[in-house]
Amino acid sequence: QLVEFGGGLVQAGESLRLSCAASGFTFDDYAIAWFRQAPGKEREGVSCLNRRDGRRYNADSVKDRFTISTGNAKNSVYLQMNSLKNEDTAVYYCAAALNSWYCSSYGFGDYDYDYWGQGTRVTVSS
Repeated sequence: QLVEFGGGLVQAGESLRLSCAASGFTFDDYAIAWFRQAPGKEREGVSCLNRRDGRRYNADSVKDRFTISTGNAKNSVYLQMNSLKNEDTAVYYCAAALNSWYCSSYGFGDYDYDYWGQGTRVTVSS
C-alpha cells in the first residue's frame, strides 16, 4: 500500500514537498515514480527513480523544477516541487513497480506500475 501526503494550495512560484510511504514492503530495486492527472487530461509521468541503478528521470514539463528522492527509510519517497506553475495543478500519485526498468531513459510514463497511492491534490494559484 502507498499513501501520499503533502498536497495543498500554493501560489505560483512557491515550493511544495510531497511524501509517499509504503507499507508492507520497501522500495529496494523498485522503480518508483510520481504521476499526476489534471482535470480533463490524461495521466502524466512526472518523475521517476530507478532504485537499482540510482538514476532519475523527469518529464520535460517539470525538468529542473522537480526532484524525486528517497529518505533514510527504505519505504519513503519524496517529490520536491519548486517554482510551481498554474499548470502543475493536478492530483499527484505515487507509484512503484517491481520491474526497475519501468524507470529508464526509454521512458516511464506509459508503464502500468504495480502499486499506486490514492493521490494527493496540488493546486497552484496565480
